[in-house]
Amino acid sequence: MSTPFPQGIILEGLVTTTDAQGQVNLAPMGPRVLDQWRRLVLRPFEGSRTLANLRATGRGVFHIIDDVELLARCAIGLREPLPPVRWEPQARGWVLPGACRWYAFEVLHWSGSPPRYEALAQVVAQAQLRPFPGWNRASHAVVEAAILATRVQLLDAQELIQQFRWLAPWVWKTGTQEHHRAFALLVRYVQERIKQPVLEPSAARRIFAGGA
Repeated sequence: MSTPFPQGIILEGLVTTTDAQGQVNLAPMGPRVLDQWRRLVLRPFEGSRTLANLRATGRGVFHIIDDVELLARCAIGLREPLPPVRWEPQARGWVLPGACRWYAFEVLHWSGSPPRYEALAQVVAQAQLRPFPGWNRASHAVVEAAILATRVQLLDAQELIQQFRWLAPWVWKTGTQEHHRAFALLVRYVQERIKQPVLEPSAARRIFAGGA
């Protein structure tokens, strides 16, 4: 289904939301950025805690981060232990102190249909906590792998394997131990679900050894 909202750049990051009881949830999200950060379009999946929380409270905080390992963990549901968060009165929400920037938003309108809904949101507050240092090729590879992992039930197994094998050299050639750990975590997650090896043996040795 085509979006009824204007198209804009998509940026990957993490969103904090709360349920009606105030329980914090942290999840990856790639909203469309509109009107120079005045509005966002978020597309949470049906059945997700992010969707339920946004329906309940109408508020959240989107974070730009440089921690790809945290992004990978959140993508596959390994949120515990939750990284440090602090209540930010200006945002009326919970902020990740380790983020580079945050954007607090309030939902204006819902659209779409299962399996994904669309929330048009207005940015109501924002702050830069520190400069974004940039991502190398390994960082981008981990982000792509994390997106693939969230769609493991939707994509063909052979397509997943092909994509992971294409991304793996970026990780072992340009990545740090953090990148290797994050990529290995995603590989294990996908392998458990498709019941097949994702990487060739030589690539697997490099990735898993690099994250040791």
